[in-house]
Amino acid sequence: MPWFAITTKDKENSQELRRQTRPAHLAYLAPYLDRILVAGPFLDEDDNSTGGLVIIDLPDLETARDFAHNDPYAGAGLFEQVEVRPWRKVILE
Repeated sequence: MPWFAITTKDKENSQELRRQTRPAHLAYLAPYLDRILVAGPFLDEDDNSTGGLVIIDLPDLETARDFAHNDPYAGAGLFEQVEVRPWRKVILE
């Protein structure tokens, strides 16, 4: 079962864009909830989102890249950087 870690870094001063786009982002993730192991934002010392992580089960790297590219956050121009990498699940609680 292939897993992929998608990490993102937000552009500076993008909190409002993230807030506005969040409902569309969550709606985009909803059909994939049974394939998502974990998802959530990275935070700064003031508890503001600075990017995010999604670990998801998808068939291949191309599909994972398409998934990341089609996220409404990406479409809105929120991200400064997106990285999609294969990931292996080894230890879980």
